[in-house]
Amino acid sequence: MTAPQTALTGCLAPEATTGCLAPIDKEGLAKLIAAGKADPKVIKTLKCKTVAEGRFRHANYIRNLEPYIVDEPPGLLGDDTAPNPSEASLAALGSCLAVGLHANAVHRGWTVRKLELQLEGDLNITAVWGTGDVSEKPVGFTDVRVKVEMECDGVPKEEIDALISHVAKWSPVANTFVRPVNLEVALG
Repeated sequence: MTAPQTALTGCLAPEATTGCLAPIDKEGLAKLIAAGKADPKVIKTLKCKTVAEGRFRHANYIRNLEPYIVDEPPGLLGDDTAPNPSEASLAALGSCLAVGLHANAVHRGWTVRKLELQLEGDLNITAVWGTGDVSEKPVGFTDVRVKVEMECDGVPKEEIDALISHVAKWSPVANTFVRPVNLEVALG
């Protein structure tokens, strides 16, 4: 895995101090917590429009953001211009876990000095999207491993381990990985 192009230094702290990165808004977090407790059954629908651009490159339109590009590497006949769909799903999982770790640390009043996640997943791609070997086998990730590097001022390793377990339990993307989801794919 290659190092990120941009290195950020400082800390992720509940209260911004000199030399620290701007943290998430603790007051805003408190409002989100209160709203979630006030209406725990609310469901939000997220939307994405995926448009094929050619070969295996796709532009994904989410809200009014610039398109999020997904492609395939040359070994899978793509142009290697962006992560492939499976890599993008690992990125979504890593980001979701990182958001949860950061939010929970801020909620606990912890100062986070380092937060990095290394993810890897195993999958069998011999079915070639249903055009290759379609014998009975698991499709998609069979194993995903996440290693968290998290350093917090004055917080014992045992508490950080407990936080990691708590966040994995409540991560929406992690739950999407580990439990069945109703999926409907049909002609529009």
